[in-house]
Amino acid sequence: MTSEKNKPGQTSKARDILDPGRNCLKTARASRVAFLIDGADYFSAFRAAAMQAQRSIYIVGWDIHSSTRLAPEDEPEDGLPAALGDFLNALVKQSKELEVHVLAWDFAMIYALDREFLPLYRPAWSSHRRVHFKLDANHPTGGSHHQKIVVIDDTLAFVGGLDLTTKRWDTSEHRPGDPRRVTPQNESYNPFHDLEMLVEGDVAREIGSVVRKRWRDSGARPPQALPGETNGDLWPESIEAAARDVEVAIALTQPAFNNNLALQQIKQLYLDAIANAQRFIYIENQYLTSAEIVNALVDRLSQADGPEIIILSRSGGGGWLEEMTMSVLRARLLKKLRAADNQQRLGAFYPHHKGFSEGEKIDLHSKLMIIDDRFVQIGSANLANRSMGYDSECDLAFEAQTEAQTEAIRALRRRLLSEHLGTEAQRLAEQEQQKNSLLAVIESLRGGERTLERLPDEIDEDVDDLVPEADLLDPEQPIDPNRLAGEMLPPDHRRFAESRLSLVTALIVGISVLVMLWHWTPLDQWLHLENLREVAETIRSNDLAPLLVAGGFLLAAFGLLPVMLLVVATVAIFGPWLGLAYSWVGLLLGALIGLALGRLLPRDLTRRLAGKRLNRVSRRLTQGGLRAILAVRLVPIAPFPVVNLVAGASRVRVRHFFLGTLIGTLPGLIALILVADRIRAVIHQRDLVNFSLLGATLLLVVIGALVIFRWLKRLDFLEKGRRDEG
Repeated sequence: MTSEKNKPGQTSKARDILDPGRNCLKTARASRVAFLIDGADYFSAFRAAAMQAQRSIYIVGWDIHSSTRLAPEDEPEDGLPAALGDFLNALVKQSKELEVHVLAWDFAMIYALDREFLPLYRPAWSSHRRVHFKLDANHPTGGSHHQKIVVIDDTLAFVGGLDLTTKRWDTSEHRPGDPRRVTPQNESYNPFHDLEMLVEGDVAREIGSVVRKRWRDSGARPPQALPGETNGDLWPESIEAAARDVEVAIALTQPAFNNNLALQQIKQLYLDAIANAQRFIYIENQYLTSAEIVNALVDRLSQADGPEIIILSRSGGGGWLEEMTMSVLRARLLKKLRAADNQQRLGAFYPHHKGFSEGEKIDLHSKLMIIDDRFVQIGSANLANRSMGYDSECDLAFEAQTEAQTEAIRALRRRLLSEHLGTEAQRLAEQEQQKNSLLAVIESLRGGERTLERLPDEIDEDVDDLVPEADLLDPEQPIDPNRLAGEMLPPDHRRFAESRLSLVTALIVGISVLVMLWHWTPLDQWLHLENLREVAETIRSNDLAPLLVAGGFLLAAFGLLPVMLLVVATVAIFGPWLGLAYSWVGLLLGALIGLALGRLLPRDLTRRLAGKRLNRVSRRLTQGGLRAILAVRLVPIAPFPVVNLVAGASRVRVRHFFLGTLIGTLPGLIALILVADRIRAVIHQRDLVNFSLLGATLLLVVIGALVIFRWLKRLDFLEKGRRDEG
């Protein structure tokens, strides 16, 4: 920062940032505002406020778990249950006018293992008629409802990054191995850091309107707005107001879906605030994958008199999938930021405690931005593309209009930094008075037991090559599956795919009909079942059986055996689970051998073997990488041996080829094995139940084939439409 600028603890003048209708839905007055740091403070404040509720409690979340403990002790001093669901049921039993509405995202199956099992049927959500629970799936395919909102009596509202769910409670000390930091199943979890803004007054009623609209859009009967004022003070006694009489903005992200127009107010608010900064930008966020936000920060770094930029994120801890995706995208953009930092005004860190055991990390989950101690924004939106346009999000923000409000924002920033640096807010304030740079203050206080470490931007080269661009992993708007597939499956490949699907479906139906003929005709007298069983048993009991299977799939790799019949035979002999394992490994082995042959053989010979499809398939594989391999495995646009040879001749990366084959062959394998297993069951016991199950499985296969046929035809229609438009 240049010497002419104010020091970090001083106030600067700038134009207004908030612009209702452009970067926020509206602004409304808050008689009191408080900042709640970390789950212990939030859960305690929510519990205290909910106990004062008279008529309504709205809870909206990305994840809501009825067993969430709102207090670490088994028997809280207030005498009510500790678990969220039981607590809410106890409240409605005490107050005859109280209605509770809980609206949770109808989550994707990838999250199923981390969520409450069958929440709609949990006693906590279904045992009282005035506790209303709804799963909300009203969003584009692939999107989510990510808002985290609580509104009490239209008078008090909590908005931020914390859901009322498990693995969120923690104190600001983030103690290593804290025994209180456990799930309802008594499993420990990593320290967790996040924020909430608590507001009282007119703005709470407006937030209530946002919730009521969400209920209406979900297809359920929305709760009614409350007439008149609530009697009594709902504000939690333990919480001191940080600011009073504040004009607070509500900013939303809402994708275009059904009758809703797209709203990207949160993204615009970030961009406007970043452009308006004079001295510093302080950001805490779980992610940093929004290219548009990063480009705005790069622009400010490139300006000679631009602000300092402090970014805090988490080092990891989101699981292997996140490490392989969002962490790679963040590292790419972090490299871009550091490359633009010619004047050393950027600091990117993650919080760390030197007393942590191996694998223990602070899961920084907060979503906050502070500009010059005169603007603060807190909410649910990550600095990720999907939070800017794809998922539903809700942030609150306000600009300081008085020195007291500026001091409230400054005190929040100092408390956060002192927490992360393991120091006192007073010491931080003293350093700010001595230095002309917030980044210099942070650097001078780093190195203690609790500290901020440099956020890494190194990426393993193979991982970087494997991970596609952000528009696929972190889209800002719904991906059109037809257009994406149209790019991967040109019309000539679709026609081949249709013929292959016809052949596969015909073979499956033919085999099934053969089994039925076995039962209802003299066929079983011509082919003795016992003889076939003896052959199967001989193969199964042979120690060399795995090698025989491997040899079969090796022949299939050269096109000498049909892969589908080989899979059916493997399942018939070894059963569904062992058959699946043998078939999957055999397919991978055959594919890798074909890949190696494609690399070793002269390209002219490969062309003769692969035929006229080589150039078309080769072009798709080399241009599409992992996605292309997935496409040709999921939809058979070329025979199995041809794909392997062409991939080798095209020098497709082994990692892309292996992962694409590993994932792409599994759905087809499972479908084949389901049919093969039902055939096996009919052969062993020819009764009505097994024939019915075979018929049902066969019907599902045919329906699946018809769906793919319709999809391919639709691609042709869209392709024709695009040609006509051009």
